[in-house]
Amino acid sequence: MNISTDKQQIRQTILAAREQLSPELRAEYNAAITERLLQLPEYLKADTVLGYMNFGNEFASELWVARALSEGKRLALPRVNRHTNLLELYWVTDLKNQLEAGLWGIREPVVARCERLNAINEVEFVLLPGIAFSRNGARLGYGGGFYDKLLAHAPCASHRPALAAAAYGLQVVAQIPQETTDVRVEWIITEAETINCGAVPHSGQME
Repeated sequence: MNISTDKQQIRQTILAAREQLSPELRAEYNAAITERLLQLPEYLKADTVLGYMNFGNEFASELWVARALSEGKRLALPRVNRHTNLLELYWVTDLKNQLEAGLWGIREPVVARCERLNAINEVEFVLLPGIAFSRNGARLGYGGGFYDKLLAHAPCASHRPALAAAAYGLQVVAQIPQETTDVRVEWIITEAETINCGAVPHSGQME
């Protein structure tokens, strides 16, 4: 079985389904997901959070990012280093003046206007993007491996940040092929439910 081919098939299926959501329904889902995120205990007890700026038809994470700032959280956002092909993290306090269009048009921190984080363990809560997720926390990203590489350096067990993902319900699938480098999330928040992935058993690399 070819894991890469299987992953690509899932990506194509979910992206096509997500594309079919009307702007009105997407806005309704975005609002519901944002409110669920803001009530997640792991988020509420975190003083420092890592988010991302959305693009295309994915969950409008910008809503959550803005609320996190307004609630007094210390916010970090990622920027792609095009030389190393790795994510670098920066503290952001002003979404209007500290961001610019970067890779794929995604808004990223302006290096000259932001303070860089030294390590991922400076944040307590991480919101991850993705195309598809399974209920036991398997995550399928866009294929660049940016977040898997970033989180590979996260502290183990109790010292690492809580990992959550926000997605429309249609992005939650039964199974996702997994490789040893793939990082699982602990929570998946959709418009209809908050999924505790740690409560769902998993085994092996293929699911």
